Formats: sequence, C-alpha cells, structure tokens
Amino acid sequence: MIIKCLIVGLGGGIGSVIRYLLGMIPLNETTSFPINTFLINVIGAVAIGLIVFYAADNVDENWLLFLKVGLCGGFTTFSTFAIETGALLKNGNETTAFLYVVLSVLVGVSAVFLPDLLLHN
Repeated sequence: MIIKCLIVGLGGGIGSVIRYLLGMIPLNETTSFPINTFLINVIGAVAIGLIVFYAADNVDENWLLFLKVGLCGGFTTFSTFAIETGALLKNGNETTAFLYVVLSVLVGVSAVFLPDLLLHN
C-alpha cells in the first residue's frame, strides 16, 4: 500500500508541475475565456483516454496507477475549472461561463474517446 501511494504521489507531482508550466504559457490573454485550463483538461482527457484504451491491457498495475491516478490526476484539475467559472460569473461574464462549462464537459468527455476512435478505426 505504501509503494502504491508513493507511485501515485510521484505521478501526481510530475503531472502538477507539467500543468503549472503549461498554465504559464500566455494564450489569448485578451479574452476572459480560461483557455489554458480548458486546453489542459482536454489534453488530460485525451491522455487518460490513451491510457484506458491502449495501455490498460498492456501495462503493469503500478504503471496504471502512476499514469491514470497520479500523472493525469495531478495534471488536470476540477478545482481550477470551478474557481474560474465562479470568477466569470462574479464578473458578469455569464455567457462565457456557460460556454466554458458546456465546452469543457462536451469536449473533455469526447476527448476521452478520441484515442479509441483513432486507434481502432
């Protein structure tokens, strides 16, 4: 159990650092849409899709913990999505907040299935 926790923690630390670095990239700062977090969450959805649809049958359980729970868990974040949506609403950007929520859910969930579609067709 301790080893598994260390594996998840290592993956989470790496995922968090990658997320932090990608979040610092200045993308379209002229709009209120939180593009960095949106892209990070979509990339994370594609990554976990790849892991589930490809690596799950070919990779050791500890690697799956490292990749799925650790790396992807540390890389993506619902809390940032929630706080950014709240800030958009608080600042009167209801349309942008609505668009952000809808796109994040639709594109994020769709992105999970993208690797399976690409690898099996």
